[in-house]
Amino acid sequence: MLVTLVIGLREGLEATLIVGIIAAFLRRNRAPLAPMWLGVGVAVALSIAVGFGLQAVEQALPQAQQEGMEAVIGIVAVVFVTGMIVWMRTHARHLTKELEASATEALGRGTAWALAGMAFLAVLKEGFETSVFLLATFQASSDTGLAALGAVVGIAAAVAVGYGIYTGGVRMNLAKFFTGTGVFLVFVAGGLVLTVLRRAHEAGWVVIGQQRTVDLNWLAPNGSVQGALVTGVLGIPPDPRVIEVLGWVLYVVPVLAISLWPRAWRPAPARVPVVRGSIAAVLAVAAAVLALAVPTGGLLVPSTVSATGDQTSVSAEVHGQAAVLRTRGHGREARVDFPASAHRSVSRAGVAADRWRSTTDDGSDGQPASLTLDDLVGVFGRVPVGISPSTNPGPFRATWSVSTTTTLWSVGGGVLDATSTQRSVLTLRGGGLPSARTTSIDRTAFAVPAARVQRTATAVAAGETRSAELALWSAWLPIALGVAAAAQLGLALRDRRRLAAPAHHDPVPVPARGPPAGDPTRSTAHAVR
Repeated sequence: MLVTLVIGLREGLEATLIVGIIAAFLRRNRAPLAPMWLGVGVAVALSIAVGFGLQAVEQALPQAQQEGMEAVIGIVAVVFVTGMIVWMRTHARHLTKELEASATEALGRGTAWALAGMAFLAVLKEGFETSVFLLATFQASSDTGLAALGAVVGIAAAVAVGYGIYTGGVRMNLAKFFTGTGVFLVFVAGGLVLTVLRRAHEAGWVVIGQQRTVDLNWLAPNGSVQGALVTGVLGIPPDPRVIEVLGWVLYVVPVLAISLWPRAWRPAPARVPVVRGSIAAVLAVAAAVLALAVPTGGLLVPSTVSATGDQTSVSAEVHGQAAVLRTRGHGREARVDFPASAHRSVSRAGVAADRWRSTTDDGSDGQPASLTLDDLVGVFGRVPVGISPSTNPGPFRATWSVSTTTTLWSVGGGVLDATSTQRSVLTLRGGGLPSARTTSIDRTAFAVPAARVQRTATAVAAGETRSAELALWSAWLPIALGVAAAAQLGLALRDRRRLAAPAHHDPVPVPARGPPAGDPTRSTAHAVR
């Protein structure tokens, strides 16, 4: 409730201040107020419709897509609240002058509808920001009813305070008010960053940096005041993950520095491009150091492993989608070339692997053309079914068809598994057989031991997990720092161009016609300053 109350109070007060300044200007210039109030009413209605529309669309989506939409809404809310904090930090002191200059220009066109459009856009901006920010806060809140009540109370209080400032009955230091609420909202937005990253993970978008960091159950036990403050208000979960902590720090620290940096410490305009360029250089160096210094964490799978069977070792060479398998053992060497057409991407022992498979026809492979009953027992381990020693004494004419299938599974160019199986199709004729009989014999020529395959697969899976964890530091964080460096460099170039551009004088504003008796403009302007 406290979070939504502050959001409603701050956003509502911004909108009421803008409307109050425009209304006071209209009164001073004896222009009608009805068009302005019409624009305000339409903007409020559209803002409410946006909030309910987003909620309705979200509820109609499947669970995973709901999580994704909540993450998107949270991102938009964080962007809005950050822009609001920075904008009020830089424009609060001159808000009245800027609005009056815009109003003077609009009124100079000879119609109050231009000012109505100005009020409409100002309130629509604040209302849309408020709708998205409150919706994201509702989604992260455990009690939606209390959160909605806080928003209503905050907006009502903002309207009352704004009206009091407009009429001159309320005086307050708005600079301190916006600074204080801005600091609070920085931490609230930091909590939204945590929520966005958690929702993005639940939606399947973010899978890196999910290691647990600290257990905060002692700090925020369920049902306690501390729990309501830490989890409910600041949005910090009891089990923050690595990427969540990193996101919170990268957001809160710079935005908080912008909010609290003393004006006396700000560099002169001529020094701003140099400062921005220096920041860009530091960010770029940090990105390069992380990208080069953090290891990848992958596992190098050996290209030569031991085998059992006819061969004692197998080695692989992978060239793109083609591969070569060499085998050695018992005084024999062999080579199998796998073309790219034999390549497939499969899963082996629970890990992703490249697979090549080749089948060759070996003909009779030197097998005997005649077999006795004893030979058949030696081949099959028994007399084959369908042959009777009494009626089919042999010998038999044997016709052989032998084929060999060799399969290689590779991970990162190394050997995960390799097997070679031989199938012999035997056709027997004669020897008392009334007709030809066909049977097949399968045997494993060589294979990598199953225990070794499982050990390698387990190590590969662990290496992939570690590589994904390190990718946060070796890839994604450097990318984020590089983007920030590019942004600072772009701003530095923009500031340099502005300094080099010739100065121009602002147009002389249209003289006011004189305020009516009891006009509150002066008190409003003083309060904003």
